[in-house]
Amino acid sequence: MTITTAAMVALLKIIAIDIVLSGDNAVVIAMATRKLPKEMRNKAIVWGTAGAVVLRIVFAVLIVWLLKIPYVDLIGGLLLLWIAFKVLVGGEDSTTVSAHGTFKKAVGTIILADVVMSLDNVVAVAGAANGHVIMVAIGVAISIPIMIYGSVFIVKAIEKYSWIAYIGSGILAWTAGEMILRDKLIQGITEISNQTETYLATGGITVFILLAGYMTNKRGQAKRKVRHST
Repeated sequence: MTITTAAMVALLKIIAIDIVLSGDNAVVIAMATRKLPKEMRNKAIVWGTAGAVVLRIVFAVLIVWLLKIPYVDLIGGLLLLWIAFKVLVGGEDSTTVSAHGTFKKAVGTIILADVVMSLDNVVAVAGAANGHVIMVAIGVAISIPIMIYGSVFIVKAIEKYSWIAYIGSGILAWTAGEMILRDKLIQGITEISNQTETYLATGGITVFILLAGYMTNKRGQAKRKVRHST
């Protein structure tokens, strides 16, 4: 197969886009797997990332059709808000018995969140590909190690400093807020007209999710103390 200069340029653009836009995805992977046993964590990362990458390639090919779905940003944003909350508070009571189910949930969360968050990514990739579908697959495959190693680094940081989990969840909530606020339905209702108002609204959504997660975690800790004391 002869690779043209245009195809190579498209490939380099795709790789660059994936590197720049994969930061949030690495956070998702880290947050979803941080409470798994270490021996299961890498397996969940590999399976979850593989599933997400396959769907991302499919979406990049079908992006023109996907963008016609009504309220796609609103639905995706609300779903991502729920994920941001669940990865912050979920799994506190995980045990060896439930490890297998938690593994499946982690893989599912990685795939689902990546699908939701990759809309911008696949739009950019589809544009950069300029019709070179094979280059999309190659470019995404090359960017896989970046997501995997980035997530492993974040997990290690969270294990050492638990407060980093709130930063991770905040990033997801902020991304969700941006998706919700750019939906045409929401723009028509809120009439947010400038960048400052957008930042304030997105910040409010993010703070709400973090406070909800913090209060839920505090209640969970209090319940566990009561159980251990009786």
